[in-house]
Amino acid sequence: MKAESMLREVKVEDAVGLVLAHDLTRIIPGEFKGRLFRKGHQISEGDIPALLSIGKEHIYVLELAEGYLHEDEAALRLASAVQGTNTERTEPHEGKVTLKSAIHGLAKIDKAFVDGVNGIGRIVMSTIRTNTVVKPGQALAGTRVIPLVIEEEPVAQVERLAAQRRSGQALDAGSLEPESGGPADAGSKPLSAVADSLARKPVPLDKGTAGDAAVRQEEAPTAAAELVAVKPFRSLWVGLITTGSEVFKGRIRDKFGPVVRAKVEALGSKVIDQRFTPDDMDAIVTEIRHFIGLGADLILLTGGMSVDPDDRTPGAISRAGARIVSYGTPMLPGSMLMMAYIGSVPVMGLPGCVMHDPYTSFDVLLPRICAGEEIFREDITEMGYGGLLGC
Repeated sequence: MKAESMLREVKVEDAVGLVLAHDLTRIIPGEFKGRLFRKGHQISEGDIPALLSIGKEHIYVLELAEGYLHEDEAALRLASAVQGTNTERTEPHEGKVTLKSAIHGLAKIDKAFVDGVNGIGRIVMSTIRTNTVVKPGQALAGTRVIPLVIEEEPVAQVERLAAQRRSGQALDAGSLEPESGGPADAGSKPLSAVADSLARKPVPLDKGTAGDAAVRQEEAPTAAAELVAVKPFRSLWVGLITTGSEVFKGRIRDKFGPVVRAKVEALGSKVIDQRFTPDDMDAIVTEIRHFIGLGADLILLTGGMSVDPDDRTPGAISRAGARIVSYGTPMLPGSMLMMAYIGSVPVMGLPGCVMHDPYTSFDVLLPRICAGEEIFREDITEMGYGGLLGC
């Protein structure tokens, strides 16, 4: 059955007392765009001039057949299927439902799932990028369907796949095929193909530049997953070590510390102390171990990260017993950043660009660390795509 057969067209002048089948939008260029009347609004005599002013000489009364959904209900069900921890859901507005963050945190979006849903056809799931820092009330995802009326089955299929992905059940591709005899959509693809696209490939062993195993236990196809969620930031105790004889001996004023402190505090963490060292490897190692002894959750070192012979920071991090995840990132600015761990404590060597560029590799990794995530070599590798921001 076509959606058009479920709509009855009525002249506006004859519509008094009837109920709108969908939202009606009013646009005043440069001034306003929004809902003039909500779906379900009962037309009154006084509404007729406003309807005519937006070019509506007819309205539609909707009589849904069994097995079909109005766009509002479809958008609600799609949003509910993917809604995860620390999110809030809006009511339908002009056929769209929005999921928003309930907290200040790190957005986690299952890209593979979103790609699969958008490949079905006539279903829209639009999101921000995963690992984006979000504030309360910030939009995470919007859901809608393209037609005013859609068959229920594609929406139900998304719900089944989402439930399987979230609960950790194995994806049952066979159960996701469209039912025989159901409405066909030439632009759609069966969700069995979507399920196949969500199967994760094994991640190869990465021994890192220091030779120690740094293996990510990647989410298996049967691992439970959040689809659209927000992770809260932890409050970390951060040790800050500023290296460089020019700062240590007072030749220049430290400009690195205030910048790093502001970035740390913006995510709800605290710099417990800032220590200064000359370009001396033993002195730097001593300060790293000082913060380990204090129980720091994160240690940041500024300065001395270039390839100049006097720059000792990378060697000192290694000598302090760190497992090096990566010395260097494929992101500009921020290519000279070092990511390492001493036990479970992250240790980062920060390049000079952090001091003057507003967004660097440090700004990519710091929020993830503050959200309790461990950084692996493949996380660094992925930073190259889209990572050319300057330099």
